[in-house]
Amino acid sequence: MSEGCKPLRHSGSVSFYLFTNENSSNAVAIKATENSIRNSKFNKDHGTRILIHGWTETYKNDGNFKLTNALLSKSDYNVIAVNWGDAKLWYGGAFKAVPHTGAKVGAMIKYLHETHGMSLNTLHIIGFSLGAHIAGHAGRTVGPGKVHTIIGLDPALFLYYLDKPQDRLTSSDAFYVECIHTNAGVTGLLEPIGSADFYPNGGQNQPHCLFGCAHALSITYYVEALIWNNFGSYHCESYHFARQNNCNHEMSNVRMGDPANANVAKGVYWVPVNEFSPYGVSSFEAWTELGPKSQQKNANGIMMNK
Repeated sequence: MSEGCKPLRHSGSVSFYLFTNENSSNAVAIKATENSIRNSKFNKDHGTRILIHGWTETYKNDGNFKLTNALLSKSDYNVIAVNWGDAKLWYGGAFKAVPHTGAKVGAMIKYLHETHGMSLNTLHIIGFSLGAHIAGHAGRTVGPGKVHTIIGLDPALFLYYLDKPQDRLTSSDAFYVECIHTNAGVTGLLEPIGSADFYPNGGQNQPHCLFGCAHALSITYYVEALIWNNFGSYHCESYHFARQNNCNHEMSNVRMGDPANANVAKGVYWVPVNEFSPYGVSSFEAWTELGPKSQQKNANGIMMNK
């Protein structure tokens, strides 16, 4: 076999890059050592947000860039972007690397908590696609329910099953687990697996999206939620009702992506979205006033208006 045709092998490499408002454009590589953390801009008195990318990506991807900017615009966070090398493998290889990668992320969290005083009560882990399941394994490594919040952005579907919770993100991996489903049943998991699960536009298809676009819109929506907190929601009895927009007729007091959700959000929510940014709809009146052009169809072509 020629050198260029050799299959990629598991590297197992997991690296960490710190962004703060003092170095928002230039990440600093950090390691679980005294000198590395003390010589960085890490501040134990600030909340920490850990970002975990998906398959085929790196920590430098556009989604992480937007998430970092949104987070730092709201507060003086320690934003730690994880770079896991096995994301570059074929999907089956990347899938097998998820538990090991999550364990390494969890070990870094434990180190920062035990040695440098980072609070677990102000820690959020934000994972996209396979990164959402890595976040689950990281939370499990720290200890069930000890990490405050995990945000699963369209958790990956392929090779993950409801009856194998040991493989995937679950509601017990943090005190609060929020999932945003934007390509449910296609590239993302269909069923609710978090403390609260949000289904924008019914969760399967998103406006003006071809294959792949809907999956990545989970990041776009969450970035907008961080900045404007503008995604109103309707509580549903089940995800079956959410997919059909057959939910409560009054908008709930829960907004998708709201940092305060840990204390109020539970169950399944249907989320109305606009065709163009701003995607969020913050009130029932705003939703109805937008008219049919901004109201979306569900997977069966049924217009989703209240």
